[in-house]
Amino acid sequence: MDVPFWVWALTITAIVGMLIFDFVGHVRTPHAPSLRESATWSAVYVGIAVVFGLLIFWFYGAEFGGEYFAGYITEKSLSIDNLFVFVLIMAGFGVPRPVQQKVLLFGITFALVLRTVFILVGAAAIENFSWVFYLFGAILIYTAWVQARSGGHSGDEDFKENAVLRFARKILPTTEEYHSDRMVVKVEGKRFITPLAIALIAIGTADVIFAVDSIPAIFGLTQETYLVFAANAFSLLGLRQLFFLIDGLLDRLVYLAYGLAVILGFIGAKLVIHALHTNELPFINGGEHVTIVPEIPTWLSLTVILATLVVTTVASLRKDRRDKASTGSARSASDPAAPRSTD
Repeated sequence: MDVPFWVWALTITAIVGMLIFDFVGHVRTPHAPSLRESATWSAVYVGIAVVFGLLIFWFYGAEFGGEYFAGYITEKSLSIDNLFVFVLIMAGFGVPRPVQQKVLLFGITFALVLRTVFILVGAAAIENFSWVFYLFGAILIYTAWVQARSGGHSGDEDFKENAVLRFARKILPTTEEYHSDRMVVKVEGKRFITPLAIALIAIGTADVIFAVDSIPAIFGLTQETYLVFAANAFSLLGLRQLFFLIDGLLDRLVYLAYGLAVILGFIGAKLVIHALHTNELPFINGGEHVTIVPEIPTWLSLTVILATLVVTTVASLRKDRRDKASTGSARSASDPAAPRSTD
């Protein structure tokens, strides 16, 4: 896939422009976005990502177009999983809802920069060391096992501060209360950072962990650096709006971890198979390629990803509906005075 420099420049400029627009148009003035605002802008960003994918189809063909969409859908799914952690961070630090947008946008910007660095390093490693596919595959298979073992997410989990946060609290003078959306304030002639800045550090360090499974996952679907970057960028754009749109839905997606485990395990296996096809390690088949198992085509990857997400979502919502019905029946049984249906 030959991508001219001007296409790279135009893509990066457009992404930076959307981040600036997001800050100036929505985040600069603290407010809690309405459901309608969140839904509208979520649809806009998804629409932009889809149009970009159709352009890839048009100019570069179905193979690269399919790789982009498989990567985008996977990265978007992983970003939804990341929102669980963001919810815990916001609750753990008691971030006021009107200023949550600022923390999220800054965190998303940091994640985009960090993942760009990871992508460049990963692309260079793949270019020079084919055995990296074994490493990426092992990371994804292990992550899939952890996801499946976790059994999903619980809304009553507590956010636990990591070593970076504890170190930051120890060396940085921090105020006890929030000061609107300010991250640094001056109190009695001394400068302090606010809890908002600490929450941003928490999201930033969480982004580092997220990138560990995110980048290998996308490289398992395409080795085109441009598509890897674009899929990551477009999956992160609109994540702020998505946070407010599905905030109440997150706890209902009880099987999401299992679905992501299936996707990550599948991509991990795909990477290992690809590593065998490009094998150069002398202790595996004498350094010769292993082609007994055929490589997994892009269309099959996209089908597995979509089918897994549909099944996971439908199963989660059906379980949530059954649980609510059971809870309602239990309450009616325990409260004889409760009004009964006349049907």
